[in-house]
Amino acid sequence: MNIFLKKMMEWALEKEEAAAKNCHASAEEISEQIRKVLLKKKEIEGQCKEQTKEMEHILDKLHWIKAEAIKCERELEEEIDKK
Repeated sequence: MNIFLKKMMEWALEKEEAAAKNCHASAEEISEQIRKVLLKKKEIEGQCKEQTKEMEHILDKLHWIKAEAIKCERELEEEIDKK
């Protein structure tokens, strides 16, 4: 979340908190906000899981490529040593 949005959210939460302390907040409205935030949180968690899986796939490929490169380097060294 960018800094501006984070500060705006903090400001809004402070206003909601002050309203609640002065008995001017609607529990129903707050419940709806909680529901929306939980849905967004779940969506973001899903995106993170997908991105993590993709990173794992990339890392697996890179490890395999590195192993192949090491294998080729060793074979080349063995050929040079034979000469």
